[in-house]
Amino acid sequence: MTTLKNDRFLRALNREPVDVTPVWMMRQAGRYLPEYRATRKKAGSFMDLCRNAELACEVTIQPLERYPLDAAILFSDILTIPDAMGLGLTFNTGHGPQFAHPVRSAADVKNLPIPEPEGELQYVMNAVRTIRKELDGRVPLIGFSGSPWTLATYMVEGGGTKEYGNIKGMLFDQPDTLHQLLDKLAKSVISYLNGQIAAGAQAVQIFDTWGGVLTPRDYQEFSLRYMQQIIDGLTREADGRKVPVILFTKGGGRWLDKMAATGADCLGVDWTIDLSDARKLAGDNIALQGNMDPCILYSNPERIREEVGNVLASYGKGNGHVFNLGHGIHPKIDPENVGAFINAVHELSAQYHK
Repeated sequence: MTTLKNDRFLRALNREPVDVTPVWMMRQAGRYLPEYRATRKKAGSFMDLCRNAELACEVTIQPLERYPLDAAILFSDILTIPDAMGLGLTFNTGHGPQFAHPVRSAADVKNLPIPEPEGELQYVMNAVRTIRKELDGRVPLIGFSGSPWTLATYMVEGGGTKEYGNIKGMLFDQPDTLHQLLDKLAKSVISYLNGQIAAGAQAVQIFDTWGGVLTPRDYQEFSLRYMQQIIDGLTREADGRKVPVILFTKGGGRWLDKMAATGADCLGVDWTIDLSDARKLAGDNIALQGNMDPCILYSNPERIREEVGNVLASYGKGNGHVFNLGHGIHPKIDPENVGAFINAVHELSAQYHK
């Protein structure tokens, strides 16, 4: 077992004392970095990059070479599971992900396999193993998956959407079919994340990107219920250490109390709710992650520093805060502004941990 040189991220997830607030960014390995774009070009395609363990490792570590981040996150995609189910995933410039075989009927759901972590998804496990070895205890490695509701949305729609007509049509008109799909996806995610943990992931995050488009009732029935199923089925200890689980529903700030009851260790929070209010709603027995608006990074270092201070003040003193953006970093952000952001978090947060 490799000793972690920097474990503040895991300590914060467990609500243990830290010297400064740990920070990482969703999509921290991505298109805003010129070195990422160079590696992506070398790989040939986005999925070729995901499937090449050495290149996936390279881009995972690139942001750590630039910034004093407190965690690395596996470079992959939330759509690896539906891709492994044989839906024909492609990424088209300007159109995002597209599935050649969308799921629209009970027969379609019945025919979907549950992918094997060391079978169809072995390339992800190989990436996790390669990254852990290369990190050599530098910082913890985060594994991840999309939530069943979010994966189902892409699978039923056949790609991205603004109307949610097909998935919500299924929800209202064929709820039993949708429940069968979500149950199969939950079982797939449990297997997938446990595979990542066995391969070396030291924390995992469930990305519920589209949960916020549901009504409160439908969120509990069609999204939170299946994330609860996943949390109940996850390996929670590996290498003699707890494996924390982060649950993130974009647009889910009003449901943080219900999310906190799942047994997750940390809740991701977007920028549409103040952390002070989120802390009251979630309670003091769970960590919070977030929640700076990514668009702040389009401004200047002084304004970014000011906003970092605002977010830290909103959370206040005490353990259990992981600083992050409220969603993924945008591709056109200046890397210099990212550096100003990361440094400001470490510099300004020390006062909250004395």
